[in-house]
Amino acid sequence: MKNELFGICPFVTAQKLLQGKWAILILHALNEGTKRFNELERDIQITHATLSSQLKYMEKEGLVHRTVYPEVPPRVEYSLTAMGRRFAPVLDSIQVWGEEYIEFLKENRI
Repeated sequence: MKNELFGICPFVTAQKLLQGKWAILILHALNEGTKRFNELERDIQITHATLSSQLKYMEKEGLVHRTVYPEVPPRVEYSLTAMGRRFAPVLDSIQVWGEEYIEFLKENRI
């Protein structure tokens, strides 16, 4: 049933694309502009293996673009594709909701 819904149900599709706890943070970081692998690793504070895996998945799914420059040592940069950039309003909404929820927690001492 899961495979039947993927590509049909927008919520299942979004959930599948955003699997893993780092996906939204990676999209947020790349929404600020093109970054090199080490910049992402440092900014997000994520392990090398996890970041590599997430970026490969997001590239395969059409959200992230990887550019390799023919230099020694090779320089690799990551950016959002056009479809990845379309996620920006969702990131903005998540930020607003997150800020509101933080205030809620402070007010209610949860």
